[in-house]
Amino acid sequence: MFEKKFKVAVIGGGSSYTPELIEGFISKAAELPIGDIYLEDIEPGRHKLEIVGGLVQRMVEKAGLDINIHLTFDRHEAISGADFVISQFRVGGLDARIRDEKIPLRYGVIGQETTGPGGFAKALRTIPVTIDICRDIEQFAPDAWLINFTNPSGIITETVLKHTGVKILGLCNVPVNMVNYVAEAFGVEMERVYIQFAGLNHLVWGQKIFLDGEDVTEKLLLQLASGQDFNMKNIPDLLWDKDLIESLGMLPCPYHRYYYMSDKMLEEEIKEASHAGTRGQVVKTVEQELFKIYSNPKLNVKPPELEKRGGALYSYAACNLISSIANNKKDIQIINVKNNGAILDLPEDSVIETNCIIDKDGAHPLSVGHVPAKIRGLMQVVKAYEELTIHAGMSGDYHSALQALTIHPLVPSSSTAKKLLDDILAENKEFLPQFF
Repeated sequence: MFEKKFKVAVIGGGSSYTPELIEGFISKAAELPIGDIYLEDIEPGRHKLEIVGGLVQRMVEKAGLDINIHLTFDRHEAISGADFVISQFRVGGLDARIRDEKIPLRYGVIGQETTGPGGFAKALRTIPVTIDICRDIEQFAPDAWLINFTNPSGIITETVLKHTGVKILGLCNVPVNMVNYVAEAFGVEMERVYIQFAGLNHLVWGQKIFLDGEDVTEKLLLQLASGQDFNMKNIPDLLWDKDLIESLGMLPCPYHRYYYMSDKMLEEEIKEASHAGTRGQVVKTVEQELFKIYSNPKLNVKPPELEKRGGALYSYAACNLISSIANNKKDIQIINVKNNGAILDLPEDSVIETNCIIDKDGAHPLSVGHVPAKIRGLMQVVKAYEELTIHAGMSGDYHSALQALTIHPLVPSSSTAKKLLDDILAENKEFLPQFF
């Protein structure tokens, strides 16, 4: 039995994702007693926070749980004495995301919110705010765990580890969704599937896939190579190439499409942007509808419409991690964590995404060793890009920023990188104090 109930602070509590997070806490109530949840956001988001807060309160009451829900714009109040701080904010909101998608498209480059120039811009905006949050944690909740969902998760997690004393673990729903996709492919429960992951956030490979302890990697890849792509079943013209899958010999994550199929992805983005708008514009419309649904005073569950927003199994990943730390479970989860020699081809102080043992002291990566040459090069150059982005985000150094974009695999030349950088800096000036 726990001696006390936990306090959880959610930075970005007015997010449309919050009801899913609360659903996760409700499902874990028997093993994770929570006394207080502080939903914190910025004043311009007051309307959203109040709507989300109302729904969350109704969900908790329906579940019959004694959890106090607090809505606040005072970050110090939210963080003070917290056991867990969850980061899920977006600096600049969806308007900033839309800019991140549109700026690259001007120059014939993929515009995506976490990968390539779009992810770079998001990182620059997010790093200063994250550092401010971490200073508050150091002062008001020095023993708290920061559970980071804020994208780009790997870059933000590595920034915190290198520049603060905060205990942080980065999370992403991509690996757990990959496990779910494999389970669906074989028609089994997720718990029966185990994938050996190695890579970076949004650049992770499933090196081996097991079903009930049996290696089914070849069987699954044959299914993918035959065109039965359960992962992108709604986008049939973007199926994995048969020869690519066979030569790779492992399971790529969905974000690999931006690297392995850049031409098709760019073509698809341009087409979608000219019709329905960028993904950010689509999400903005989805969110407006979601908040109308959330406003219904009779609604007391997470509505199914939230699935259109993306982020499936977000709460599954977050609540499993928090419960495993709280209960010292020593189970295995996929975390963004300090390398510490787990992948021998990357710096020890860099952040990787891999299988970790979770206990009261955090996440301990399982040894991967060296990775094959066919994934090593891409992994190393993206990690170099991340390191340069972190340096630029912390220092405001133009040259580091330019080199980060220049070496990124999705940017075709240094001249294009300079145009992208200059536009990103000009259009995000209000969010980039380190550069101005």
